[in-house]
Amino acid sequence: MKEKFTCSVCKKEKSVQESGGTGYGLDKDENKICYECCAKGDIQYMKKNHKITLYLTDSEVTNWPGTLRFSVTGKTTGRHNFAGVRYDIWFTFDGSIWHGVQYGDNTQLCHCKKTIRKV
Repeated sequence: MKEKFTCSVCKKEKSVQESGGTGYGLDKDENKICYECCAKGDIQYMKKNHKITLYLTDSEVTNWPGTLRFSVTGKTTGRHNFAGVRYDIWFTFDGSIWHGVQYGDNTQLCHCKKTIRKV
């Protein structure tokens, strides 16, 4: 029998995944939140705070479970005095252009902020 959990946000009972992660994240109080609700929470955070930390791959930025994805529309590579390399990326969300920065090749963390530029 598959292990189950109840999402603390949507209150739906979900099965724990057998591969590719558990199927839930934990909030600061260790409440289980399904991956779909993680994406919804990240969207709310972006709209309210105009920033977020995402994960950069070659062609997109995603949230931790990969349920929120944005295609990279521009990317430049530059030098950084400590990390050696700096990647600047741009993507669109909610009618605005967002800018993200990743420092070094030993991480995928991309610090993203909303710009004043509109699509």
